Amino acid sequence: MKLQQLKYLLAIVDNGLNITAAADRLYTSQPGVSKQLKLLEEELGLQLFTRKGKSLGGVTAAGEKVIERARIIMQEVDNIRSLASDYFQEEEGSLSIATTHTQARYVLPDIIGEFRERFPKVGLNLHQGTSEQIADMVAANDIDFAIATGSKDLFGDLMLVPSYHWDRSIIVPKGHELTQLDRRVTLHDLAKYPLVTYVFSFGGQSSLKRAFAEEGLDPDVVFTARDADVIKTYVRMGLGVGIVASMAADCADKKDLQVIDGEGLFPRSTTWIGFRKDSVLRRYMFDFVRLFAPHVSARLLEDVRRARSQTEIDELFKDAELPLRGGCADGIIEAA
Repeated sequence: MKLQQLKYLLAIVDNGLNITAAADRLYTSQPGVSKQLKLLEEELGLQLFTRKGKSLGGVTAAGEKVIERARIIMQEVDNIRSLASDYFQEEEGSLSIATTHTQARYVLPDIIGEFRERFPKVGLNLHQGTSEQIADMVAANDIDFAIATGSKDLFGDLMLVPSYHWDRSIIVPKGHELTQLDRRVTLHDLAKYPLVTYVFSFGGQSSLKRAFAEEGLDPDVVFTARDADVIKTYVRMGLGVGIVASMAADCADKKDLQVIDGEGLFPRSTTWIGFRKDSVLRRYMFDFVRLFAPHVSARLLEDVRRARSQTEIDELFKDAELPLRGGCADGIIEAA
């Protein structure tokens, strides 16, 4: 028995047992309504209407009872829809997000600030970690949204919405030799110096190492950290040349550091926001996604929710022009 069959049954009764009128009211075909009525009677083993040729003559005693129950059921369906709508519109609750330090420190502050203005009664929980640690939080069902870059193989249970692109920037102390070049910095230039960069993923080769390997270079990575501010600290100490996400090029650092634009040196990265396939997104969750990825329309987000696989989602975004995020422009040495 299907809700659609009960809906058709009530439409027939409410339109004076006229199947054609019921079909018109339901924006469907008369044969389709007749077929569903027949299937319902066959499943119940009851005749709900008396017949006069091909027309319905009246409601049987059994039909009266079934119709009475069907009205109760469809009223409860409407109540559930209303409850779901109220739940969606609620502006109180909690939101747990797991992300990397770079996102938490350099991307999310403005977004969270605006979100708090819109939804002051929503409690926010922000967890930081590597991609592997974020994946563990997802597996433990501890979070609502995950925000990370790449590592899609770790997040097979999530629907990943591509949000923006970013490049890498090279961080050096003021006056460093690399800032004196009259040409674009190359990977061969970087390979001459000890490097300080992010912790590499345990799964597969990092895009940074792969870029050097494709040039036949073996970089001297002397220190890794998951925190861009820690990387900058060790650059200041003279430990090496820093390579960080472009968003981490902070204007506050220009007192003693210089930033060299690394666009094109390494593969461009894409950050995504993900949620579980079975998630029920409340309105404030929808708004958070759209604050983080403004190019994602409400309709597109609904299409993402209905998608059956990540492949379908990737297809939705195949022609999308994602924004490119950078950091502070002041003091950045542009690539030639």
